[in-house]
Amino acid sequence: MSRIKAAVAIAFVVFAGCKQANKEKHIAVADTLKSKVNCETGVPSRFPGLSNKGINALTPGKSISHEGMVFIKGGTFMMGGDNQQAEADEYPKHQVTVNGFWMDVNEVTNKQFAQFVKATGYITTAEKKPDWNELKKQLPPGTPSPPDSLMVAASLVFKPAKSKISLNDYSQWWEWKKGADWKHPHGPGSNINGKENYPVVQISWYDAQAYCKWAGKRLPYEAEWEWAARGGLDNAIYPWGNQPVTEGKTKTNIWEGDFPYNNTTRDMYYYSAPVRSFQPNGYGLYDMAGNVWEWCEDLYYNQYYAYLKDNNISNNPHGPNKSYDPDEPNAAKRVIRGGSFLCNDSYCSGFRVARRMKSTEDSGLEHLGFRCVADK
Repeated sequence: MSRIKAAVAIAFVVFAGCKQANKEKHIAVADTLKSKVNCETGVPSRFPGLSNKGINALTPGKSISHEGMVFIKGGTFMMGGDNQQAEADEYPKHQVTVNGFWMDVNEVTNKQFAQFVKATGYITTAEKKPDWNELKKQLPPGTPSPPDSLMVAASLVFKPAKSKISLNDYSQWWEWKKGADWKHPHGPGSNINGKENYPVVQISWYDAQAYCKWAGKRLPYEAEWEWAARGGLDNAIYPWGNQPVTEGKTKTNIWEGDFPYNNTTRDMYYYSAPVRSFQPNGYGLYDMAGNVWEWCEDLYYNQYYAYLKDNNISNNPHGPNKSYDPDEPNAAKRVIRGGSFLCNDSYCSGFRVARRMKSTEDSGLEHLGFRCVADK
């Protein structure tokens, strides 16, 4: 991959699907691309001013409705890592209490998002041309400017490998594709016709925020999301309990087989699945594991759990007031949860209820969506 294309990839890609966390610090963008095996690569904010302005200009489109939602009673639980797969940012495990709230029983669908766009004329991040002057602010000094031919409205699409490959270079299975957006999740040759009941994807945090404001709802806080995902089970690893995802009946939509070239599709789906295709958890929530990643409200800070425990903060935590990811200290990130159809136990355990991932606010990929919550 060329140095220019590497710069674009580092500027726009988040891959929430691998196991290792890269601790090295690189200045050369091409070297960074080749060496990283971590789950989240750099996706600096492209439109920090424009996107927020667009959200603030929106007004709620209708009165809050709890249709399609379930009320989650408040409670106290132990939040954080449950087994040997847990990463460092899932510790220490700590006590958290959350108030009751309403939550969408499934991820926001293409149909629902289309209704929002029709009502507001909203244009998503992926449909906008990137602004290099904004983009370069969060990249290492000296990062070369990509050519104008690459600075186009585009997003990342999954490109399966043809055979077994090293997982050290995610560019082998992600492709920056012009014209990829929520209406064309795989690129210009794709569409969502007949997929009204599939989760909307290629959605940035800004896009999710805009939808929530229009719907009179909000994104879940990370603590709320994990409490809901656990479905009333005490310290279970997954929303369904402790049985490994590959054992017993099919539980969710993940990558089954050898990633990223051989998906056996035991769950019947290669990409995303229609919402409610699998059994819900104990609270009646669907796809709290697998299918597509989901945005949370919280900023990401790698040692946030330690801060909460050290300061005896346990009541309705709403995330840190600043973001910090040691792998990319200049990039502000938000938490994403739940795993996706690209998660595989051999390199990713994103479908664990405690698994934390993160991405910059303008990230959009074909396995990243969201669901909403509402207060009582």
